[in-house]
Amino acid sequence: MEWYYALLIMLGTLFTLMLVGLPVAFAFLGVNLLGAWLFMGGEAGLAQLVRNSVGAISSFSLTPIPLFVMMGELLFHSGLAFRAIASIERLITGIPGRLSVVSILGGTTFAALSGSTIANTAMMGSAMLPEMLKRGYHPTLAMGPIMAVGGIAMLIPPSALAVMLGSLAGVSISGLLIGGIIPGLLMAIGFLTYVIVRSRKEEAEEVALESDNLSRWQLWWPFFRDVVPLLGIFVAVVGCMLAGWASPTESAAIGVLASLIATLAYRTLTLKNLMTSLLETAKVSVIILFVLVASTGFSQQLSFSGATSGLLSLITDYQLSAFWLTVGMLAIILVMGCVIDQVSMMMITLPFFMPLAAAAGIDPVWLGVMMLIAMELGLLTPPFGLLLMVMQGVVPGHIRLPQIYAAAVPFLLIEAFVLVCILLLPWLATGLPGLMT
Repeated sequence: MEWYYALLIMLGTLFTLMLVGLPVAFAFLGVNLLGAWLFMGGEAGLAQLVRNSVGAISSFSLTPIPLFVMMGELLFHSGLAFRAIASIERLITGIPGRLSVVSILGGTTFAALSGSTIANTAMMGSAMLPEMLKRGYHPTLAMGPIMAVGGIAMLIPPSALAVMLGSLAGVSISGLLIGGIIPGLLMAIGFLTYVIVRSRKEEAEEVALESDNLSRWQLWWPFFRDVVPLLGIFVAVVGCMLAGWASPTESAAIGVLASLIATLAYRTLTLKNLMTSLLETAKVSVIILFVLVASTGFSQQLSFSGATSGLLSLITDYQLSAFWLTVGMLAIILVMGCVIDQVSMMMITLPFFMPLAAAAGIDPVWLGVMMLIAMELGLLTPPFGLLLMVMQGVVPGHIRLPQIYAAAVPFLLIEAFVLVCILLLPWLATGLPGLMT
């Protein structure tokens, strides 16, 4: 069978199953079963598919995923994340768009502790949005920052999606985790600048808060008590990887231990929230591992059918430079982000992108970080951006979906600008990983 027929069968079956409403992982599993039967020798191919699936999730490099998820769940269900945000809010005074600023700083802090885009957006939306709308904030300044910082959790460690990308693509996981720090911070700075400038232009009147009349000690003590120790967890996780003292798995274990100690020290850990954290960690981890099995099988079917090598030879015939090849790959992800989720994007594109990148000599960490940013843009891209849907679930009924779309636009542009900066200045993504010993 010609490679293009095989590719048409695989992708056609996949999109058909997804269109009829089958969950993504099950759609890929169905395609894998068909591919194994057609291209790997019937029953023998199915048996090989099972063996390959077991091997796909037996890798020690996947261990950081449940550990990073556990970090966020512990801090979320114990209430420490809410205490940190309240302390940051208490400290911010005399700044235009104060609650929007708190949303960005608090959301970035939680992103550095949880690694979950959905949890970040849902928590910040529930905690901050009602008060901002009550005080008359423009929807863009109320909803936009919350959705935007939710995406930062995909970039900065601990990021389960970065671990998944590194595992599927064969890219250094620690390199991806460390490489996302500077782009994530650049986005946060861009969001803050936009919010403050726009708030000044609109001359929004801030309601006086009780914290405005507190002494300097009363303002700063909650920050040192509730925020600095939690940031110490982030520093421990990242510092151990950056210094070369620990692998991503070991750093993730350190993060879980530090989070557990923090909940005990603050006396917020109960048997109930511990069990809830463990249960939620198990749920998320099983879903991720199931997706990894499906994705690995899909890559193998494409390879066995000759579709991967055939498409590679077709693209290489055009003799594109490494730069324009990278631009093309990012453009594909940006377009796909409008209609499908981030995990599906990785599962569909990585079997083609990574061999192309290797053949063109493209730095895999640089490409991986840009892919994460492009997928982050997809979280806010209409009509099916995941964080847009999450925000719709927490806003009052009088706010319509077009308003949510409009609120995301300025922050989408800021993220796109950061992506262009990384594309033109690769050292922004590769500089910190290059310092790792």
